[in-house]
Amino acid sequence: MLKALCQSLCLGLPLAASAQAASVVFLNPGQSNETFWTSYSRFMQAAADELGMTLRVEYSERDAERALNQARTILQGPQRPDYLVLVNEQYVAPEVIRLSRGTGVKLFLVNNGLTSSQAKSIQAQPDKYPAVLGTLTANDEQAGFRMLHEMVALLPRSNQPIDLVAFSGVKTTPASQLREEGMRRALADFPQVRLRQVVYGGWSRERAYEQAQQLVQRYPEAQLVWSANDQMALGAMRAFEEAGRKPGRDVVFSAINSSPEALRARIDGRLGVLMGGHFTLGGWAMVMLSDDAHGIAIDRDGLREHSMPVLQSIDQVKAKRWLKLLEQDDLGVDFKAYSAQGHPAGYQYPFLRSPMAY
Repeated sequence: MLKALCQSLCLGLPLAASAQAASVVFLNPGQSNETFWTSYSRFMQAAADELGMTLRVEYSERDAERALNQARTILQGPQRPDYLVLVNEQYVAPEVIRLSRGTGVKLFLVNNGLTSSQAKSIQAQPDKYPAVLGTLTANDEQAGFRMLHEMVALLPRSNQPIDLVAFSGVKTTPASQLREEGMRRALADFPQVRLRQVVYGGWSRERAYEQAQQLVQRYPEAQLVWSANDQMALGAMRAFEEAGRKPGRDVVFSAINSSPEALRARIDGRLGVLMGGHFTLGGWAMVMLSDDAHGIAIDRDGLREHSMPVLQSIDQVKAKRWLKLLEQDDLGVDFKAYSAQGHPAGYQYPFLRSPMAY
């Protein structure tokens, strides 16, 4: 075993040539009790278990400085992983990429890729920043766009002005920016909809609740409340309900994320529009990392960056089905079936091309 491992390390052979399982650390930007990010880690762990990989999850508790300290410890420690999966939350990715130089650890970005300005800066300094193995992001802009379209469709046809308030996430998070950009793009299709205010709730239910207490007083005629995640939508709902506005009757709420609470709110009609599915990105990344560890090229289409159509609209029927699926860590997915192992050279990952049917 030791001889095989030495041969693998010294000759640059794929990890599969040795008996050692590929090791992955996921630098999770969320809180360790946050439903979205814990379900994200669960799905990754299910993939790792099935694919014969080891996975360790480090939660940075939404603290950028903590995330950088964790990355530094991981990359400079004596027992480095083969792969480090990270999220460009609060723009931490460039510094983590810089720290990885010369460590032998391969980096993979999920959910939030590099911004265009970050990518240009990194490409201009190849001696400072090593190449990233790959990036998987969601169709965030399209989701923000589609949410507003579906919200307006729930209102009676009218030429009267419609007031909209919006809860975006964090200004320094690409996914948040893209969702908001999609919402603003959709406004061009609805001249009767007036965007009264966008606030940044920081993904927090309590913060959105406090902000919504002010907004419901400032814009008492608001009929649409667009939210970039479920926690902010649920917090805003509470404030509107306390002001006598009934979600699903007096005002249409939307959200992104498929937490059990959000799914139940979709089922009972308090959430008029719900988009979800992007918590699976880490699991699909594990499939690709497993293939890389076996010496199989994962940029099979010539691309290192992919935006996956994982965010899909969840109606009430689908919400009921997802509630049951979420009881299974892997959602019933056979991860090995999606691997490129055993397929011809022209095989393309199906999850990159079309939404998964859950």
